[in-house]
Amino acid sequence: MQKTFSKQQQAFIQKVRQTVGKAINQHQMINANDQVMIAVSGGKDSLSLLEILSSRRKALPITYKLHAAHIITEDVPYQIDTQWLQTFCDQLDVTLHLVTTRANLKSAGNKKPCFACSRNRRKELFQLTHTLGIKTLAFGHHLDDAVETLVMNMTQHANISSIPATLNMFEDKLKVIRPLTLLTNAEIKQYAELMNFPSLKQECPFEDHTIRQKARDIVEQMSSINPKARINIFNSMKKIDFEYLP
Repeated sequence: MQKTFSKQQQAFIQKVRQTVGKAINQHQMINANDQVMIAVSGGKDSLSLLEILSSRRKALPITYKLHAAHIITEDVPYQIDTQWLQTFCDQLDVTLHLVTTRANLKSAGNKKPCFACSRNRRKELFQLTHTLGIKTLAFGHHLDDAVETLVMNMTQHANISSIPATLNMFEDKLKVIRPLTLLTNAEIKQYAELMNFPSLKQECPFEDHTIRQKARDIVEQMSSINPKARINIFNSMKKIDFEYLP
């Protein structure tokens, strides 16, 4: 049974979808007849991205094919409800790919398990897109992720960099896109709640949030000084006055 939304809720849903469309158009993320692979972890971000990109096709004069990929890592005690995800993808007319792999954490050396697992999942995603001939890979990173990554890179690596909206990789053979880049975590959370997305993603026992949580806390402190701090930090990455830097 389809959920009925109030006018206010409908306006918010429309705003979120339009914001994603704005990001896609600004950065020329998706073109006619493209095949797009969406990396699905099972969290609210990737499920929202999956649903928005699918629903967006209904209002466009162009068509594009959507795929979804979930990486199952056998040696990491982390699982999602793949049956629910398959049904969800079927309803959205999205082809789901389930890839089973191993992170081989024992041979990761001094690397943290979370880093080794994440690196392996990216490798599997890159390999899958290459095998299927798909040239666009979409991730569910949002504005908060970009701001927190900027703070982390500045404090940890003395480097001003973040996660770009689009990134060409492997000599332009693969384009990584982030259509949620203009949306905040709070907006996506509200959207996912309105859509009744279940929490498929479970906390991994190896996951390390320490550094990112500290960066998040810093951004929260800045937001207590200025409520627009999060947005301003994000926009500052496009307005760098080099002549006023050391």
